[in-house]
Amino acid sequence: MIPPFRRNGTLPPGVHWVAWGEVVERFGGNASRLALLEGLKRALQNLQQAGCREFYLDGSFVTDKLEPADFDGCWSKVGVIPEKLDPVLMDFSQERAAQKEKYGGELFIAQSPATAERLYLDFFQRDRRNQRKGIIGIRLSEEPL
Repeated sequence: MIPPFRRNGTLPPGVHWVAWGEVVERFGGNASRLALLEGLKRALQNLQQAGCREFYLDGSFVTDKLEPADFDGCWSKVGVIPEKLDPVLMDFSQERAAQKEKYGGELFIAQSPATAERLYLDFFQRDRRNQRKGIIGIRLSEEPL
């Protein structure tokens, strides 16, 4: 279950594991959000087909912001067969323009460095003031999309 937002509009710290249907129910509240979810679903389907087991959803998309411009996420490379991945998911050039164009958001490898101090999975669990916040986890190995 996705917990209520805190006063600052973010989720409580931690990874909140949920099924895809709960993500759609909680974060698909308007046409803009539903369009982003459709792009995210296509990306997750490709990741799932390539053997990805875990995905983490972040950004303003998992806050109380009414109309986020995109979503941010990262995926675990454990079990992934690179040849089965959409090459766009490995294209980080031009500020991930190809990912944004095709899927509506930016997707990183969870085990890759976001900064000198943090991998993406850890980086996504901090806000701009370095305060802890929550993210959504989806077990693709258990989730039919």
